[in-house]
Amino acid sequence: MALIGRLIVIAFAFLVACFVAGLVVVTAILFPELSNLGNGPIDQTAFEVIIGFGFIFVSGFALIPALLIALITETFSIRSVLAYAIGGGVVGAACYLGLIPFDPDTFRFDGIDRRQLEILTGAGILGGLIYWLIAGRNAGRWREPARLLPPPPPLPSGSPR
Repeated sequence: MALIGRLIVIAFAFLVACFVAGLVVVTAILFPELSNLGNGPIDQTAFEVIIGFGFIFVSGFALIPALLIALITETFSIRSVLAYAIGGGVVGAACYLGLIPFDPDTFRFDGIDRRQLEILTGAGILGGLIYWLIAGRNAGRWREPARLLPPPPPLPSGSPR
């Protein structure tokens, strides 16, 4: 039963982390447009739709690498915030590099935009931190046996039972 509860917590933490990472990606990529006051106010409905697509994009590309990180941290009971930040950064960078063409002859990625790589890596780090806040702090605890409460102290002599 503890495993089922843990899987629900992991799924919820993944969804919240993906939402936050998607929000970061959309906001950072659209920042030049958002900061241009000459365009006028931004349509709130369109912004919400774009954030929804950012969430779908991040969660779709990050699902398998993030599940791999969650499996490793749950297996070895890794609870360090630094491990989740590094894992999130690696997942974010891997998601970006998965979209860039790779030339096997020269062993180089062709057309890397450094700003976009930094945005996705930073979004991954923030997603890893959010995941740690929700689920990572208790990684592997579901396998530990429940602690037994100590017996109550003895009653003083002469007291009714």
